[in-house]
Amino acid sequence: MSGSSEAEFVLVRRRDLERLTTEVMQMKEFLPQIVNSELVESVQRLEAAESALEGKEEDCDHARARLEVCQGEYLKSREENMSLLAQLSSLQEQLLQQADYCTHMGSALCTLLWGVSNREEAVKTILAMEKSSDFFTLASRTVLSFVDSLLQKELEDEDTEERRFVLGFAGTVANVAAMSCGREFLMTACRELMEVWIQLLGKIKLGTCNRLRVLLLMSLYNVSINRSGLLWLSQKKEFLCDVRRLLTDPDPEVCLNTLRLFQSVLLDPDVLHLLWGEAQQCLPLLTKLSNSHCKELQRMANELLKEIGGLKVEG
Repeated sequence: MSGSSEAEFVLVRRRDLERLTTEVMQMKEFLPQIVNSELVESVQRLEAAESALEGKEEDCDHARARLEVCQGEYLKSREENMSLLAQLSSLQEQLLQQADYCTHMGSALCTLLWGVSNREEAVKTILAMEKSSDFFTLASRTVLSFVDSLLQKELEDEDTEERRFVLGFAGTVANVAAMSCGREFLMTACRELMEVWIQLLGKIKLGTCNRLRVLLLMSLYNVSINRSGLLWLSQKKEFLCDVRRLLTDPDPEVCLNTLRLFQSVLLDPDVLHLLWGEAQQCLPLLTKLSNSHCKELQRMANELLKEIGGLKVEG
């Protein structure tokens, strides 16, 4: 064949055609057995799985992109946090420096006030100032906070700026209370301060902070000279309990100032009537102190015992 006929027909031997026909017949016979519904379902599932896999790959690409964004944000946030930590550390250092400065300043000021407050004119000038009551109230809270920190840390008596500040302020209050105008001021404008003083006497452990407790007792003794201060003290049950407790203190100076305060309170007939039971409970302690090795303490205890005994005879 030639021309277009050669492109349209193929010469095949009869034997090959018969073989091909046989194979086609066999395929027609066996194909339905092979290509069953199970295979079709498997193919469909495979196609669905491939389609789902393509979707998952897209999701993974999207998640990978988001992860890269999050990592970038994390690194940025970490850098910001590191910067903030550095700023915080700097601020803490500044705060410590400021606290140290304030402590030194408070210590110096209170020490100076303690020195000048032993003159009545200076006390009158201080009390006449507009912020005097605020100063005494705020400083008293600072002292209370200081004592609370001592109790928590169980620190020994050390010569620190904080301790000098506390002693300077307590000494100033004792000097103010030694003046009649100061006693009146403390009872009218700063009674909260005296409340704190009583709290401190109850909080501080026996045998510790002796200088501070002596100053507290001196302040309360001076206040007891004032009529309203005396009546106020006589109504403080915690104060009366503190007196009995302080009479057992190992420090002679603390015991001596406690005796002076107790004697000042008992001298008033009206108050004695209210505190007679307390006075009787203190007799064994007074008897023990009357045999003390400290001569001044021994003398004071004997004097107070005689006074109570004399009042009992009169009653």
